Amino acid sequence: MSNPFVRIVEPLDPKQPLKKFFNLSKLEDVRYACLPFSIRILLEAAIRNCDEFLVKKGDVENILNWKVVQHKNVEVPFKPARVILQDFTGVPAVVDFAAMRDAVKKLGGDPEKINPICPADLVIDHSIQVDFNRQSDSLQKNQDLEFERNKERFEFLKWGSRAFKNLRIIPPGSGIIHQVNLEYLARVVMDQDGYYYPDSVVGTDSHTTMIDGLGVLGWGVGGIEAEAVMLGQPISMVLPEVVGYKLVGNPQPLVTSTDIVLTITKHLRQVGVVGKFVEFFGPGVAQLSIADRATIANMCPEYGATAAYFPVDDISIGYLIQTGRDKEKVMCTKRYLEAVGMLRDFKNSSQDPDFTQVVELDLHTVVPCCSGPKRPQDKVAVSDMKKDFETCLGAKQGFKGFQIAPDRHNSVVKFNFEGHDFELAHGSVVIAAITSCTNTSNPSVMLGAGLLAKKAVEAGLTVKPYIKTSLSPGSGVVTYYLRESGVMRYLSQLGFDVVGYGCMTCIGNSGPLPESVVEAITQGDLVAVGVLSGNRNFEGRVHPNTRANYLASPPLVIAYAIAGTIRIDFEKEPLGINASGKKIFLKDIWPTRNEIQAVERQFVIPGMFKEVYQKIETVNKSWNALDAPSDKLYTWNPKSTYIKSPPFFDGLTLALQTPKTIEDAYVLLSFGDSVTTDHISPAGNIARNSPAARYLTSRGLTPREFNSYGSRRGNDAVMARGTFANIRLVNKFIDKQGPQTIHFPSGETLDVFDAAERYKQAGHPLIVLAGKEYGAGSSRDWAAKGPFLLGVKAVLAESYERIHRSNLVGMGVIPLQYLPGEDAGTLGLTGRERYTIIIPEKLKPQMNVQIKLDTGKTFQAIMRFDTDVELTYFHNGGILNYMIRKMAS
Repeated sequence: MSNPFVRIVEPLDPKQPLKKFFNLSKLEDVRYACLPFSIRILLEAAIRNCDEFLVKKGDVENILNWKVVQHKNVEVPFKPARVILQDFTGVPAVVDFAAMRDAVKKLGGDPEKINPICPADLVIDHSIQVDFNRQSDSLQKNQDLEFERNKERFEFLKWGSRAFKNLRIIPPGSGIIHQVNLEYLARVVMDQDGYYYPDSVVGTDSHTTMIDGLGVLGWGVGGIEAEAVMLGQPISMVLPEVVGYKLVGNPQPLVTSTDIVLTITKHLRQVGVVGKFVEFFGPGVAQLSIADRATIANMCPEYGATAAYFPVDDISIGYLIQTGRDKEKVMCTKRYLEAVGMLRDFKNSSQDPDFTQVVELDLHTVVPCCSGPKRPQDKVAVSDMKKDFETCLGAKQGFKGFQIAPDRHNSVVKFNFEGHDFELAHGSVVIAAITSCTNTSNPSVMLGAGLLAKKAVEAGLTVKPYIKTSLSPGSGVVTYYLRESGVMRYLSQLGFDVVGYGCMTCIGNSGPLPESVVEAITQGDLVAVGVLSGNRNFEGRVHPNTRANYLASPPLVIAYAIAGTIRIDFEKEPLGINASGKKIFLKDIWPTRNEIQAVERQFVIPGMFKEVYQKIETVNKSWNALDAPSDKLYTWNPKSTYIKSPPFFDGLTLALQTPKTIEDAYVLLSFGDSVTTDHISPAGNIARNSPAARYLTSRGLTPREFNSYGSRRGNDAVMARGTFANIRLVNKFIDKQGPQTIHFPSGETLDVFDAAERYKQAGHPLIVLAGKEYGAGSSRDWAAKGPFLLGVKAVLAESYERIHRSNLVGMGVIPLQYLPGEDAGTLGLTGRERYTIIIPEKLKPQMNVQIKLDTGKTFQAIMRFDTDVELTYFHNGGILNYMIRKMAS
């Protein structure tokens, strides 16, 4: 059927009649001008894709009527303009695509129908680790080791770029996915197939929201959901509430964008924005650069919103020119946005749309701060850091506690490093990393760090040699302006050499600490510290030996590295004493905003961006030299420990199976609150005593060859064994941290995988019990795939992180939620019962289902299939099964 809105199509420029757009101003509907700018993008996509099948006229009306229907749980479809992936999530996506081609062929269909329809970019940025640091050739050594470890994965991805249309690979060594997206991939306005329309994106990384800072609506989705979007399916979403976040005032001179985002993160966690859009407005927005806005949007997952949107304004347009985009296309972008009422003037309050609610922050009230020691929302003013850490030491084990006995708070362990004697204590910094797209995309904080390093070196300050320092920029542009401005050599003198272009420490690719440091930490049972300019600091994520991890701006990372401890009050205590005996305080070397801006204006120029990005797809010689097959069906190598055909589609038929009641399920694990995807499916090192290690050893690998869980996401045998393998896992059945559980039929304590295998062999289904925010953290499809392979049929939790719930749905695992006011405690659940979950024949979204225990107790829970589309996926056994049946038939 033709689009019913074709009447509002017209050329943007009469001189180019073939370049058209849907002119939303021609709707002549007064509701449009009152819509939040983020909702206008959903509306445009619905109008443009309206076919009365996947997208209906009624969907358009619902979006136009947002002010009325926003609270009514109304489902709407959304077809984003493109998809972006990183390699940890991209490899399993390409593995799934290859396996889906095999499955479609077995069912008699055309395997080449499994092909991205929606354009997709895959940026390889998650594989490189900090194996070498403090050396001038650290970058080359780390990149060489990256290729040595990941050659097979990279060859597979190169095959994927040849076998599948619309899939572009950005090679390793190019930068971090979200910074590359911001500086290069983002269009702001698409020009495709004869139409102009707003750029929008979903990505298999939760921090895809960073692009919202440029005015491109984007958010993270599960890898499984992204695969469906790539195959042309719309996202089915509940029309969100939109919280207006009003920014007023000017930041104080010593405040960085990192301080602002950590303040906003804590504030919005308190407001409660889970499942909502946040849209920024007010005169304070005009005081923020695009890099500042991108920093704020980047940490959207940490405050729980779906998106954190900054509408496009003249500063956005200026950023496109600054980053080397084609000027003619940029002017066309501006004309389009003006024509459809999507260009914002933040100083003009008459443009302010309607919001669900409005909250306000005066930027002048923001103070320098960090977040930690275990969660990004736990903001601590820098002036309070010493006191807060010392309180955490003795506090009960938890998000703000380590339960160290008072008589051990001042324990000191002596050790020798490279022939010199040192001491470690609670609070000693052992990792200091300038890392992550959150901050390395921002010239003001990166140049601020460089200028601070320059002043520190000139003042005679140094960093202790055992501290693992590193600098991993988000793109080559950063290295370019740090070098051109003359601050790179000072960073190197303090140990902050460039170690790679990728996520590195922020995702746990911190590499090993010196053995003598690890021995000292272990000997003293010390709470050692990592300080990083990242966005995640969950326990066990950054490094197994850093129990406390703090998020901080790049200048503060250097400051704490120089101090060597988190137990310092910068206002009262010196950073250090130089060779002449002078005390040097942080205020003595902290650069002013005017200093930073002067250097930024001089050295961050369009020519840098053009030079770096015009060769981004061809500059990596190791990538260019990789050989990859060109067959349309992948030839699986049975000897591979990286790439393996997954069992998800084994035995799949065209006929649907009726969902059955889950009978007498055992509880595999019982959790409290805030169990993250890092707990469920860790990305970091593979412990030598783990089930995954035993499997890899049986395949002839040595521990040096294990690599990380993240790098082995193309192999289900490793990932199933790595599920719930985090060494910091807290399972209520066990009285200590660790990846173990009780196998109730035998009473034995086993590794989680081994217990699940026992249950599976005996034919027992499994469930997981959890508290609030189950699945918080990274968008990690293996956090759903892994439990599915262990035999977990359902999760019963108090609440879910949005992306993880979607991933569970995508794998056919039932997300159950306690009724309001109920939880395991109020219901008297121990987890040692057996659970029968009654699945009725007729299902509807968010219906209550009955759960019976073997004790005779009965209660109800909400089945969190939120839309009819999600129920369709469940009836198919998951979203990928649905797509295969659709393509095969």
